[in-house]
Amino acid sequence: MKAASKFLSAASAVTLSAAMVVPGALAVQFVATSAAEAAVVSRVEVSGNQRIDAETIRNYITIKPGKAFSSSDIDGAVKALFGTGLFSDVQINQVGSTLVVKVAEYQVVNQVLFQNNKKLKDNALAAAVQLKPRGTFSQATLDADVESVKAAYRRIGRDDVTVTTQVMQLGDNRVNVVFNIVEGDRTQIAAVNFVGNSAYSSRRLADIINTKRSSWLSFVLRDDVYDDDKLRADEELLRRFYYNHGYADFQVVSAVGELDSATNKYTVTITVQEGDRYTFGDVSVESSIPEVDGKSLESVIETHKGDVYNAKNVEDSIIALTEKVAGSGYAFAQVTPRGDRNFENHTISVVYTIDQGTKAYIERIEIRGNDRTRDYVIRREFDVSEGDAFNQVLIQRSKKRLENLNYFEKVDISTVPGSQPDQVVLVVDVVEKSTGEFSVGAGYSTGGDTAGPSVEGSVTERNFLGRGQFIKLSAGGGKNSRDYSLSFTEPYFLGRRIAAGFDIFKSTREYNNNYDSDTTGATIRFGLPITDSISTQLAYNISQEKYEVDDGCNPTDLDPGGTCDISTAILDGIEQSPWIKSSVSLGLVYNTIDDMKNPHEGIYATTTVEVAGLGGDAKFVKVTGRGSIYQTLSEQYDLVGLVSGGAGHVEGYGSDGLRIFDQFQSTDRMIRGFAYGGIGPVDPLTGDHLGGTTYFNASAEAQFPLPVIPESFGLRGAVFADAATLYGSKVTSVAQESTDMQLRASVGLGLMWASPFGPIRIDYAIPVKKEARDDVQEFNFGISTRF
Repeated sequence: MKAASKFLSAASAVTLSAAMVVPGALAVQFVATSAAEAAVVSRVEVSGNQRIDAETIRNYITIKPGKAFSSSDIDGAVKALFGTGLFSDVQINQVGSTLVVKVAEYQVVNQVLFQNNKKLKDNALAAAVQLKPRGTFSQATLDADVESVKAAYRRIGRDDVTVTTQVMQLGDNRVNVVFNIVEGDRTQIAAVNFVGNSAYSSRRLADIINTKRSSWLSFVLRDDVYDDDKLRADEELLRRFYYNHGYADFQVVSAVGELDSATNKYTVTITVQEGDRYTFGDVSVESSIPEVDGKSLESVIETHKGDVYNAKNVEDSIIALTEKVAGSGYAFAQVTPRGDRNFENHTISVVYTIDQGTKAYIERIEIRGNDRTRDYVIRREFDVSEGDAFNQVLIQRSKKRLENLNYFEKVDISTVPGSQPDQVVLVVDVVEKSTGEFSVGAGYSTGGDTAGPSVEGSVTERNFLGRGQFIKLSAGGGKNSRDYSLSFTEPYFLGRRIAAGFDIFKSTREYNNNYDSDTTGATIRFGLPITDSISTQLAYNISQEKYEVDDGCNPTDLDPGGTCDISTAILDGIEQSPWIKSSVSLGLVYNTIDDMKNPHEGIYATTTVEVAGLGGDAKFVKVTGRGSIYQTLSEQYDLVGLVSGGAGHVEGYGSDGLRIFDQFQSTDRMIRGFAYGGIGPVDPLTGDHLGGTTYFNASAEAQFPLPVIPESFGLRGAVFADAATLYGSKVTSVAQESTDMQLRASVGLGLMWASPFGPIRIDYAIPVKKEARDDVQEFNFGISTRF
């Protein structure tokens, strides 16, 4: 018993001793571990630095002599030094009581040089690369810059460019970086093919997209550059086109470009699925807001039962409803269209639902990427500002306005959460493009008062000093004419959406080697958009006209029948020189044309009233109007019909009456097949046409693509019939013939070219009804449109 008791006592003692010793050992281990993780050094030593001061490096790290630090502090110091972008390698170690920081600095770029580049200038390439003079050099950045240079060349159509680099050591850790460039030939587009289209011809679809097949004009137009982003944008253009013409199920199955390295040409293939064409079924407006009556809002929508489905009309209806409801005090109202397809009768019924949307406010608008364009130029295109209710519809409309300015290659608007749950921040990202142009052109016209060859040069800036202002200076002339002009437009006068501007001009003309004119004048104008399709312009015009008999005319031969053979009516006008005209004019324009360069549908109508007599010598009231209606006659064959008409009347008042120079003269825009000033009242002694106080004209035309000719050439043909009358001369100094209303008519063929220099048109017209004294001119050539 005693032995067992002694054993138990000994065991208890051992156990108790162990219980006392183990915690002590753990405590010692904890202290030792803490000492290892929280060290203290007496100094920080920096090595390997050449340009960066050691004290600067010490300031980047948080470890200080005399203060405890841990391994996580060392990791943080390494990351901080790497984060400066100054070092290619960083090592931090503790050696006794010293913390050793060893760094390897990046080399410094002295110069970035580009060699053998001709198609892209140095400044354009310098903007594309990341390496900059006085910046740090790294191989990874250099490799990325090589790809950036190649991408810049691809954007101008040179996919086979090769870029090699050379790093020249200059000593003192400095280098020159040289990009050696072999630009190669232009990469062309051999064909743009469409697969799956039946409603519209491939020629028609090729007109819609921006990617064009290479042609002999591509060196000027530069529209045959293949770009993936451009092709994605073309997909959207196709979708909008089909959606706006009834094909609500349209899809772009694929759009790819394949490069043939042997020929350095792309073949672009766009596969589409058109689907069926739909018309609108029942259209109604429903409102979940008790105070808003949906039935009363149906008058503002632009979609109607039986019309061909049109996505743009749906968008316009949403905007109209949103503005109408917001104007009634419901700023957060949300309009949502709900479409119900009927696959059997191919109709889409649309219900516009108006709900009280989530209340959110715009905290601020951030604009990025506008290095040149001023912030306020972008902000003024928004119908909302900081503090206003957030409305997605109005934001999207502002985006379209910014795109229509033609100042930017790309516009993106996104939102991020604001400082409060009910606030958002609008972020506007823009990519600017060149807005300045210098052009020199030559032309030839067979009609008007500037017939013959001509040349013109102009300098244009659409975004003057980044203020959104337009300025143009031009000079030109031909064999018998000289023209000089300066135009300036401020699109937001006094902070409102009113365009204000002025034009200053000087022009000289020589008429039949008998007499000359010299006109100097100016116009101050104000333009106001009333709706998206209606605008008006008010202008004040003042000019001085000087007329002189040509030096080759002997004063004794000025009488009618003499060698100069000038009508008495013209001589009377010359004798009144100089003549000052001071007038105000008011114009109204209605425009729903789908594409001003290649119209297929829509109406363009304009009317102007001019009143002269606010001082000066001229006293008259002149009213003119013209309208054109375009309609696609055949989608498959891209056949477009055009019906146009115009009229004008001028009435003098006061004792002086009208001069011959104040009356209307016939032009090819009035009727083709006749010379400029070739119809209407005539002086029987000299044969000079004196113009008239009243005219009416009408024209019918069918336009079509030319067979065989590639659509990228921009050539189209036309057949037309014109009719017009000009009568009612108020010139009293001579007896006149053909003063009564007499109809003229002609038929003909036309050739239109959407050239890089503007729309060029050639017409051959044969008069089928004319008067004996009319001057015929069957062939007309000039730069003009039919609007």
